[in-house]
Amino acid sequence: MPRAAFVYEEALAGHVLRNDHPMRPIRLKHTFDLLNAYGAFDGPDSRLVRPRAAAEEEVQLFHTPDYLAAVRSLSLGLSGYRPERYGFSVAGDNPVYSGMYDAALLSTGASLVAAELVLGGQVDVAYNISGGLHHAASGHASGFCIFNDPVIAIKHFLNHGKRVAYVDIDAHHGDGVQEAFFDDSRVLTISMHESGRYLFPGTGFTTETGSGNGAGYSVNVPLYPYTEDDLYLWAFREVVLPLIRGFAPDILVTQMGIDSYHTDPLTHLQVTSRGFTAAVSEFYNLGLPWLALGGGGYDLGAVPRCWTLAYGIMLGEEWPDRIPPHFAGENQLSRLRDTVETEVPAEVRDDARRMAEESVAAIKRDVFPVHGLGG
Repeated sequence: MPRAAFVYEEALAGHVLRNDHPMRPIRLKHTFDLLNAYGAFDGPDSRLVRPRAAAEEEVQLFHTPDYLAAVRSLSLGLSGYRPERYGFSVAGDNPVYSGMYDAALLSTGASLVAAELVLGGQVDVAYNISGGLHHAASGHASGFCIFNDPVIAIKHFLNHGKRVAYVDIDAHHGDGVQEAFFDDSRVLTISMHESGRYLFPGTGFTTETGSGNGAGYSVNVPLYPYTEDDLYLWAFREVVLPLIRGFAPDILVTQMGIDSYHTDPLTHLQVTSRGFTAAVSEFYNLGLPWLALGGGGYDLGAVPRCWTLAYGIMLGEEWPDRIPPHFAGENQLSRLRDTVETEVPAEVRDDARRMAEESVAAIKRDVFPVHGLGG
């Protein structure tokens, strides 16, 4: 049996949101090309799988029929719907662009293909780098996200009787996923992110712990800007690992945006490829059936390197650090892994340490007891 599946075709990378937009789907092609240069799809443990477009009834597991109709109409350039009502605007985060409906259906379908592979036991982990669009709400676009594929994939798992742990390590709070399952104890959502005091979407505080049956099943680890690898991983290991073990899910879903990267143009966390891969390795070591999704990431040199490293972990492969020459020359990259040390002033490190400790303490006080865990 193949160990891992990678869901991709070039159509996933072919659209352009706007010429000056920071979300550039070409990063998906760069990642695939780099993995291909390493021979990542050649061995028996790796399976390259084509996506399919999600069916409308699948998208409606979360999104309203009215919203689907609006996205379809706007995508065709028709004037029957007001873009602003559905979160779209010309110069904002979510521009209307030709073909956006089909592009959103395909990336959502890619996550469903990956979910089906995991659910059917055909692989240990399936990875859709075009997914992880965690901000979209049921009736409007948000934060570069049109359809919320993590929610739709999780609902697919729930419909098959599975309990799901969702862990989001994107620099931005996974607000759309949290909202979808805020009162549902079948889904544990954990988001590690730059604090909403400093970054979109302005949510994701430790007090957001769920409601009703879901009380204690929404977990947020807000971090201070310029948090570095060691502190990031300390918080991750203090919160994420014990909660997943306490919850004992059937399936792990991870959103692995790499806009936490230290040179990302939109965010301020100081995570390097070392910190990112250490977190991905912890996911791997949990040994759970695993659906892995992409997410944010706006440094076009960092995204393919980090996501290539992530797929290597899923395969148990240690790629050579020197990037294959034909890819390196075209993309002006030479090394796969970071050697740089981030430089953060001591007083900022102290502030970061303080916020991380406060976040972890609040979670241990308010959430751990729900799951039978000590502080």
